[in-house]
Amino acid sequence: MHASAASHHTAARLLGGIVPDTDEVHLATVLDKRSRTHGIRTHRYPAAPIVTTCRGVPTTTAEQTFVDLAGCLDLVDLVVLGDSLIRHGRTTPEQLISMTDSSSVRGAVRARKAARLVRVEVDSAYETRLRLLIMFAGLPEPVINYCILDGQGRTARRFDLSYPHLMLAIEYDGRDHIDRESQWRNDITRREELESAGWRFMVITGADLLQHPEHVLRRITGAVQAAGASHLA
Repeated sequence: MHASAASHHTAARLLGGIVPDTDEVHLATVLDKRSRTHGIRTHRYPAAPIVTTCRGVPTTTAEQTFVDLAGCLDLVDLVVLGDSLIRHGRTTPEQLISMTDSSSVRGAVRARKAARLVRVEVDSAYETRLRLLIMFAGLPEPVINYCILDGQGRTARRFDLSYPHLMLAIEYDGRDHIDRESQWRNDITRREELESAGWRFMVITGADLLQHPEHVLRRITGAVQAAGASHLA
Protein backbone atom coordinates (compact mmCIF):
# COMPACT_ATOMS: atom_id res chain seq x y z
CA MET A 1 0.00 0.00 0.00
CA HIS A 2 0.97 3.66 -0.04
CA ALA A 3 2.94 5.03 2.91
CA SER A 4 -0.39 6.36 4.18
CA ALA A 5 -4.05 6.41 3.17
CA ALA A 6 -7.14 8.21 4.36
CA SER A 7 -8.88 6.20 7.07
CA HIS A 8 -11.61 6.34 9.70
CA HIS A 9 -13.76 9.52 9.55
CA THR A 10 -11.76 10.96 6.65
CA ALA A 11 -12.15 7.83 4.54
CA ALA A 12 -15.83 7.59 5.40
CA ARG A 13 -16.51 11.10 4.13
CA LEU A 14 -14.53 10.55 0.93
CA LEU A 15 -16.62 7.44 0.28
CA GLY A 16 -19.89 9.30 0.88
CA GLY A 17 -20.47 7.92 4.36
CA ILE A 18 -22.17 9.84 7.15
CA VAL A 19 -20.17 10.09 10.38
CA PRO A 20 -20.05 12.50 13.34
CA ASP A 21 -18.06 15.66 12.75
CA THR A 22 -14.35 15.78 13.50
CA ASP A 23 -11.75 18.43 12.69
CA GLU A 24 -8.94 15.92 12.30
CA VAL A 25 -7.65 14.24 9.15
CA HIS A 26 -7.28 10.50 9.82
CA LEU A 27 -4.51 8.57 8.07
CA ALA A 28 -3.67 4.86 8.05
CA THR A 29 -0.06 3.69 8.00
CA VAL A 30 1.85 0.46 8.49
CA LEU A 31 4.95 2.31 9.62
CA ASP A 32 6.13 1.66 13.16
CA LYS A 33 4.68 4.81 14.61
CA ARG A 34 1.42 6.36 15.65
CA SER A 35 1.28 10.11 15.86
CA ARG A 36 -1.17 12.86 16.53
CA THR A 37 -0.14 16.30 15.41
CA HIS A 38 -2.32 19.36 15.04
CA GLY A 39 -5.16 18.48 12.67
CA ILE A 40 -3.78 15.05 11.72
CA ARG A 41 -4.22 11.72 13.49
CA THR A 42 -2.22 8.74 12.26
CA HIS A 43 -3.41 5.18 12.93
CA ARG A 44 -0.84 2.40 12.81
CA TYR A 45 -2.04 -0.94 11.42
CA PRO A 46 -0.24 -4.20 12.30
CA ALA A 47 -0.86 -5.37 8.73
CA ALA A 48 -1.62 -3.43 5.61
CA PRO A 49 -5.29 -2.33 5.61
CA ILE A 50 -7.41 -2.90 2.52
CA VAL A 51 -7.08 0.23 0.41
CA THR A 52 -8.79 1.62 -2.67
CA THR A 53 -8.60 4.98 -4.44
CA CYS A 54 -11.38 7.55 -4.16
CA ARG A 55 -11.21 10.84 -6.06
CA GLY A 56 -7.53 10.17 -6.61
CA VAL A 57 -6.83 9.73 -2.89
CA PRO A 58 -5.64 6.41 -1.40
CA THR A 59 -8.42 5.44 1.00
CA THR A 60 -9.33 2.46 3.12
CA THR A 61 -12.19 0.54 1.53
CA ALA A 62 -15.76 0.92 2.74
CA GLU A 63 -15.58 -2.42 4.55
CA GLN A 64 -12.24 -1.62 6.19
CA THR A 65 -13.50 1.84 7.19
CA PHE A 66 -16.66 0.36 8.70
CA VAL A 67 -14.63 -2.05 10.84
CA ASP A 68 -12.15 0.66 11.84
CA LEU A 69 -14.88 3.00 13.02
CA ALA A 70 -16.61 0.29 15.05
CA GLY A 71 -14.02 1.01 17.72
CA CYS A 72 -15.16 4.60 18.21
CA LEU A 73 -18.77 4.93 16.98
CA ASP A 74 -21.83 3.74 18.86
CA LEU A 75 -24.14 1.16 17.30
CA VAL A 76 -26.61 3.65 15.83
CA ASP A 77 -23.93 5.85 14.25
CA LEU A 78 -22.28 2.74 12.83
CA VAL A 79 -25.52 1.62 11.17
CA VAL A 80 -26.00 5.16 9.82
CA LEU A 81 -22.52 4.87 8.31
CA GLY A 82 -23.28 1.47 6.80
CA ASP A 83 -26.58 2.59 5.29
CA SER A 84 -24.97 5.66 3.74
CA LEU A 85 -22.04 3.70 2.28
CA ILE A 86 -24.49 1.27 0.70
CA ARG A 87 -26.60 4.12 -0.67
CA HIS A 88 -23.51 5.47 -2.46
CA GLY A 89 -22.75 2.06 -3.94
CA ARG A 90 -19.54 1.57 -1.96
CA THR A 91 -20.46 -1.77 -0.42
CA THR A 92 -23.31 -4.19 0.27
CA PRO A 93 -24.76 -5.68 3.45
CA GLU A 94 -23.25 -9.03 2.49
CA GLN A 95 -19.77 -7.54 2.09
CA LEU A 96 -20.00 -5.79 5.45
CA ILE A 97 -21.14 -8.99 7.15
CA SER A 98 -18.29 -10.96 5.55
CA MET A 99 -15.71 -8.38 6.63
CA THR A 100 -16.97 -8.06 10.19
CA ASP A 101 -17.31 -11.81 10.68
CA SER A 102 -13.58 -12.21 10.06
CA SER A 103 -12.55 -9.22 12.19
CA SER A 104 -11.15 -9.32 15.70
CA VAL A 105 -10.29 -5.63 16.15
CA ARG A 106 -11.63 -3.42 18.92
CA GLY A 107 -15.36 -3.03 18.39
CA ALA A 108 -15.66 -6.21 16.30
CA VAL A 109 -18.74 -7.42 18.19
CA ARG A 110 -20.47 -4.09 17.62
CA ALA A 111 -19.39 -4.15 13.96
CA ARG A 112 -20.95 -7.59 13.44
CA LYS A 113 -24.21 -6.46 15.04
CA ALA A 114 -24.29 -3.24 13.02
CA ALA A 115 -23.55 -5.04 9.74
CA ARG A 116 -26.68 -7.12 10.23
CA LEU A 117 -28.75 -3.99 10.77
CA VAL A 118 -27.71 -2.08 7.64
CA ARG A 119 -30.18 -1.97 4.78
CA VAL A 120 -30.29 -0.95 1.12
CA GLU A 121 -32.14 2.06 -0.31
CA VAL A 122 -32.18 4.12 2.89
CA ASP A 123 -32.39 7.78 1.90
CA SER A 124 -31.11 9.58 5.00
CA ALA A 125 -29.50 9.24 8.41
CA TYR A 126 -32.76 10.30 10.04
CA GLU A 127 -34.57 7.42 8.37
CA THR A 128 -31.94 5.04 9.71
CA ARG A 129 -32.33 6.44 13.22
CA LEU A 130 -36.11 6.22 13.01
CA ARG A 131 -35.98 2.62 11.81
CA LEU A 132 -33.63 1.63 14.63
CA LEU A 133 -35.74 3.41 17.24
CA ILE A 134 -38.69 1.32 16.13
CA MET A 135 -36.75 -1.95 16.05
CA PHE A 136 -34.93 -1.44 19.35
CA ALA A 137 -38.29 -0.88 21.03
CA GLY A 138 -39.26 -4.40 20.04
CA LEU A 139 -41.67 -3.51 17.25
CA PRO A 140 -41.51 -5.41 13.94
CA GLU A 141 -39.04 -4.02 11.43
CA PRO A 142 -40.87 -1.71 9.01
CA VAL A 143 -40.53 -2.10 5.25
CA ILE A 144 -38.20 0.44 3.62
CA ASN A 145 -39.41 2.34 0.54
CA TYR A 146 -42.58 0.37 -0.05
CA CYS A 147 -44.15 1.43 -3.36
CA ILE A 148 -47.78 1.92 -4.31
CA LEU A 149 -48.28 1.41 -8.05
CA ASP A 150 -50.77 3.13 -10.32
CA GLY A 151 -52.91 1.45 -12.96
CA GLN A 152 -49.99 1.41 -15.43
CA GLY A 153 -47.65 -0.29 -12.96
CA ARG A 154 -45.69 2.89 -12.26
CA THR A 155 -44.73 4.05 -8.79
CA ALA A 156 -47.43 6.42 -7.57
CA ARG A 157 -46.14 6.77 -4.02
CA ARG A 158 -43.18 5.51 -2.05
CA PHE A 159 -43.17 5.38 1.75
CA ASP A 160 -40.00 5.86 3.81
CA LEU A 161 -41.10 3.20 6.30
CA SER A 162 -44.32 1.25 6.44
CA TYR A 163 -46.27 -1.77 7.59
CA PRO A 164 -48.09 -2.62 4.35
CA HIS A 165 -50.19 -5.39 5.92
CA LEU A 166 -51.48 -2.80 8.41
CA MET A 167 -51.74 -0.06 5.76
CA LEU A 168 -49.65 2.17 8.03
CA ALA A 169 -47.01 4.51 6.57
CA ILE A 170 -44.37 6.33 8.63
CA GLU A 171 -42.79 9.27 6.84
CA TYR A 172 -39.75 11.30 7.83
CA ASP A 173 -40.26 14.96 6.94
CA GLY A 174 -37.15 17.16 6.85
CA ARG A 175 -36.89 20.86 6.08
CA ASP A 176 -35.82 20.14 2.51
CA HIS A 177 -39.21 18.47 1.98
CA ILE A 178 -41.07 21.42 3.44
CA ASP A 179 -39.02 23.98 1.51
CA ARG A 180 -40.12 22.48 -1.82
CA GLU A 181 -43.66 23.84 -1.76
CA SER A 182 -44.84 22.20 -4.99
CA GLN A 183 -43.57 18.81 -3.82
CA TRP A 184 -45.20 19.36 -0.45
CA ARG A 185 -48.56 20.12 -2.10
CA ASN A 186 -48.31 17.03 -4.29
CA ASP A 187 -47.50 14.93 -1.22
CA ILE A 188 -50.61 16.21 0.55
CA THR A 189 -52.80 15.38 -2.45
CA ARG A 190 -51.40 11.87 -2.79
CA ARG A 191 -51.67 11.33 0.94
CA GLU A 192 -55.34 12.30 0.95
CA GLU A 193 -56.01 9.91 -1.94
CA LEU A 194 -54.34 7.04 -0.11
CA GLU A 195 -56.05 7.87 3.18
CA SER A 196 -59.37 7.56 1.37
CA ALA A 197 -58.22 4.08 0.31
CA GLY A 198 -57.59 3.09 3.93
CA TRP A 199 -53.95 4.01 4.53
CA ARG A 200 -52.96 5.79 7.73
CA PHE A 201 -50.00 8.19 7.77
CA MET A 202 -47.64 9.32 10.48
CA VAL A 203 -45.20 12.17 9.86
CA ILE A 204 -42.07 12.41 12.01
CA THR A 205 -39.79 15.45 11.90
CA GLY A 206 -36.09 15.62 12.67
CA ALA A 207 -36.80 17.73 15.75
CA ASP A 208 -39.27 15.12 16.99
CA LEU A 209 -36.79 12.31 16.51
CA LEU A 210 -33.81 14.02 18.12
CA GLN A 211 -35.52 15.88 20.95
CA HIS A 212 -38.49 13.68 21.84
CA PRO A 213 -37.75 10.09 20.75
CA GLU A 214 -39.89 8.65 23.55
CA HIS A 215 -42.89 10.63 22.29
CA VAL A 216 -42.23 9.47 18.72
CA LEU A 217 -42.11 5.88 19.93
CA ARG A 218 -45.38 6.20 21.83
CA ARG A 219 -47.06 7.58 18.71
CA ILE A 220 -45.76 4.78 16.51
CA THR A 221 -46.54 2.06 19.05
CA GLY A 222 -50.06 3.36 19.45
CA ALA A 223 -50.55 3.56 15.69
CA VAL A 224 -49.27 0.01 15.15
CA GLN A 225 -51.52 -1.33 17.90
CA ALA A 226 -54.54 0.57 16.58
CA ALA A 227 -53.90 -0.53 12.99
CA GLY A 228 -53.44 -4.12 14.10
CA ALA A 229 -56.65 -4.07 16.09
CA SER A 230 -58.63 -2.59 13.19
CA HIS A 231 -57.32 -5.25 10.80
CA LEU A 232 -58.27 -8.01 13.22
CA ALA A 233 -61.75 -6.60 13.78
